[in-house]
Amino acid sequence: MSYGLKFLFLAFVLSFQTDAMAENWPHWRGESGNGVSTTATPPTSWSENEHLQWKVAVPGRGSSSPIIWKDRVYVTSAEEIDRSAAGLPMFRFVTLCYNRSNGELVWQKTAIEAQPHEETHQTNGFASASPCTDGTHLYVSFGSRGLYCYTLDGELVWKRMLGEMQTRNMFGEGSSPTLEDNKLIVPWDHEGQSYLFALDKKTGETIWKVERDEPTCWATPLIVEHDGQKQIIMNGENYARSYDLETGKELWRCGGQTQRPVASPVHQDGLVIVGSGFRGAFVGAFELDGTGDIAGTENVVWSRDRDTPDIASLLLTEGRLYYYKAKTGLLTCVDAKTGEPYYSTERIGLTNIYASPVATPDYIYLSDRDGTTVVIENSPELKIISTNSLGETIDATPSPVDDQLFIRGEKHLFCISH
Repeated sequence: MSYGLKFLFLAFVLSFQTDAMAENWPHWRGESGNGVSTTATPPTSWSENEHLQWKVAVPGRGSSSPIIWKDRVYVTSAEEIDRSAAGLPMFRFVTLCYNRSNGELVWQKTAIEAQPHEETHQTNGFASASPCTDGTHLYVSFGSRGLYCYTLDGELVWKRMLGEMQTRNMFGEGSSPTLEDNKLIVPWDHEGQSYLFALDKKTGETIWKVERDEPTCWATPLIVEHDGQKQIIMNGENYARSYDLETGKELWRCGGQTQRPVASPVHQDGLVIVGSGFRGAFVGAFELDGTGDIAGTENVVWSRDRDTPDIASLLLTEGRLYYYKAKTGLLTCVDAKTGEPYYSTERIGLTNIYASPVATPDYIYLSDRDGTTVVIENSPELKIISTNSLGETIDATPSPVDDQLFIRGEKHLFCISH
């Protein structure tokens, strides 16, 4: 082979490798915040002997989801390192970076070693907030143990302590930060004074901070744009609300939510949809041009008061809204514009749900705490494609990217691939 042909062949190979690993998953709900990849094509079936590209043990415990940028995968964890005579544990709060191709550890950084000021629910840990990235820096929240900004090579850029949360019934923390423009949006809802923060992503300094009259909420902010204005949509026990991204000013609100919301909002074509499902049920679709209290106005396009999700967030794909009933695996699918059901509370073989559903163009992936993932067709009709198991608890939302699906289990990080 001539030098010229060798050069062209090498360029083709490198181009193919780059294209084959071209997509990212920079946030626990993906690029759009709806839980959707518009390009991913991961396998629809797997086992220990089929389509398991790699599996690595993750030290400690956490239900934060993996995020992916180029050839790397990032996760967070809290590793118990000591226990005092009084039985109170010390933890090492760590961020881990893995090679996307083979699962090898690229770097691991300890943010802090600390003893949490309060306990957490047995199903929760101390590393439940997912990281996010803008492709230049990695932003990690350990809540009461601080916010940390790293380069993608693991060098600390800044850190910021915002105080200590007192969560409802000591259920623990879990809301994830969100990036938009030059701002890191940080929710801070708890039993003390609640806030929503906008921090300068380059320095960690406060750009604005607004008080919220809300108790503990575990939802993550959603950023949407309407008529040239960017809005922050937040769930809440008292109200679903919108804030102006630039100033933090509240734009509109609507009541109807249930106690201690966890589910994060989704959006489509000028609508945002917000839901909750603990000790009650509510899901509502709101137009983005409202002002003040929009309850009972035409800005509430539709709402439903039964069979709505608790822990898992909503999924919006191809104009269809999918959600579970409370924490069960009973699945409902409705038209996102009208709220009219395609099907309601269908049994799909799942029973106890914490992870949120995610979608690719053709399929939807639905995971149970027992380690089972059911794959259904992304269509108005319920069609189960496969049922798969990894043999350990899944609380974290999976991440579909390119031809891979990353699943963070209780003890391991899995890469499912063709």
